[in-house]
Amino acid sequence: MENKVKEVPCEGHEYSNCDKHIAAVHDTMDVLNGKWKITIISLLGFGKRRYSEILKEVTGISGKMLSRELKDMEMNLLVKRTVISEQPIAVVYELTDYCVDLLPVIHGLADWGTKHRQCIVEQFKQERVEVPA
Repeated sequence: MENKVKEVPCEGHEYSNCDKHIAAVHDTMDVLNGKWKITIISLLGFGKRRYSEILKEVTGISGKMLSRELKDMEMNLLVKRTVISEQPIAVVYELTDYCVDLLPVIHGLADWGTKHRQCIVEQFKQERVEVPA
């Protein structure tokens, strides 16, 4: 018996445009790759933060990794780095206007994540299995 997969064009696109759509998603994922960038963007969506504040608020990230991620995000025009000349000198990071456009997408991911967690918890309850923390 042959297993047929129903081909559905990308919503709102002709078949020929699907490759372009998928390429654009791939480009986005290349910019947002890794474990930390979306979390950092989400945090900075609540306002400017000093480096030390980001380090404290992003649980599990090392200082070296945070520096690397912030440099990469600055290069990709996602964050703006400002040096404040007070004593001691402080560095503040904030989202660029360009990056603020990503916040609705990230909020959508957070909403989906909440629904997914609830779905999994309900599934575990139905199976009477203890939910992992």
